[in-house]
Amino acid sequence: MVERDDVRRAYDELAEVYAAQRSEDGTGTERLETFLESLPSSARVLDAGCGQGTPILGRLRDSTDAVGVDFSREQLRLAAGNVPGASLVRGDMTTLPFATGAFDAVVAYWSLIHVPMDDHPTVVDEFARVLRPGGRLLLCEGTTEWVGENTDWLDSGVTMTWNIAGAETTREQLRDAGFEIVDEWGVPEELGEDEDDADDEPWTFFSARLDG
Repeated sequence: MVERDDVRRAYDELAEVYAAQRSEDGTGTERLETFLESLPSSARVLDAGCGQGTPILGRLRDSTDAVGVDFSREQLRLAAGNVPGASLVRGDMTTLPFATGAFDAVVAYWSLIHVPMDDHPTVVDEFARVLRPGGRLLLCEGTTEWVGENTDWLDSGVTMTWNIAGAETTREQLRDAGFEIVDEWGVPEELGEDEDDADDEPWTFFSARLDG
């Protein structure tokens, strides 16, 4: 099982390595950009698990009221440098430090996959709580349920762990939280570590709208 503090410490330790290997235009960013461009210019957007601030906060700095939240101090430090003036908050996705109905959209980009499995429904419920009625959500999750770790992730010497609920379970959690799934699509591995994986699209993105 993923321990939240272990993931936080890992992202603190490999912050610079991860930043160097995660491309601003990596896998999934084309559809991400389409989603962001579809939002009204006045939309208030939460980047949930914002990490180093790219690619989301950097794309939003001139067009929306965007806020980034992450539990890693080092990732937030990088975000402050990458997106000067960005609104950044240290917090946990299971208890988002924001008022109910505070946002028009939430993006969870490669972040839910690190949350302990039993907490996934709580996080999805939190996304629903902080969204206004009719609010938008973009979320990515593993296509197939999987729990595991890599003891030398990105050749960093740091252990990273994942709890992936799978697309079918995530669909149920979204609907249980009051979301209507508007669209979903599969994407290949972002950082290219599983090139021999038989699954050509190990990740699934969901675009959803909160009922109401």
